[in-house]
Amino acid sequence: MFRGHNRSRYRKHEFAFAGLLQCAYDNCTVTAERKKGKYVYYRCSGYRGKCALPRFREADMGVRRGQLLKDIYIPDTVLESLQRAIREDQDRSDSWRKQERDRLQKRSTGIRARLDQAYCDKLDGEITEDFWQRKSYEWQQEKQQVLLALNGLQDVAPHRVLTASRILELAHKAYFLYVKQNPVEQGKLLKLVLSNCAIDGASLYPTYRKPFDLICKAAKSEEWSGREDLNLRPPGPEPDSRAYRN
Repeated sequence: MFRGHNRSRYRKHEFAFAGLLQCAYDNCTVTAERKKGKYVYYRCSGYRGKCALPRFREADMGVRRGQLLKDIYIPDTVLESLQRAIREDQDRSDSWRKQERDRLQKRSTGIRARLDQAYCDKLDGEITEDFWQRKSYEWQQEKQQVLLALNGLQDVAPHRVLTASRILELAHKAYFLYVKQNPVEQGKLLKLVLSNCAIDGASLYPTYRKPFDLICKAAKSEEWSGREDLNLRPPGPEPDSRAYRN
């Protein structure tokens, strides 16, 4: 995920944290400007008038914002446990879908056999035309329901399971990746994790994107309960659910 968002090279006119900062005093956007051709400073846009937010350098901002990524760190043992849970859930989901698909296909074959037999009985005069029309309509409707249920049993796309694992890995390695990059790439990494960040000159007030907000909450409380907290596992039916019943 990180490499996919960091293909461009560092360019002088890019501001690393543009679009990420918001003034905590008046909710205005924090803008960037370059001084003496090389020093980048951030300040409140002043849309609502002058406020108490001081100017600050991009270099200082980079260090402070990097600390936010430490709040989503996932311990090694927890990371392994969550990734194992994702795989186990996927295996259970695949097994359930296979059983349900086999059952529905068997049901569809049975309906088709009934239709064929009833049509032969109609031709042989063993059932009336009215009875044939009524039952064939019922069976066609039932067959349509079975087909709809089969279409609803699509496998979870592999990329969704892969994305869940990558999110966990990104949270696990975010700070380590951050400190190795230049300011522009640091900004790109932060945009993967944060949707916004208010600043008042002394403190930062981050708004994490989902599911990093849940990861942060779990990391701070040290309550790693897997599915209930993070909900990163691939979606799947409960073991006793049915897409279609007789």
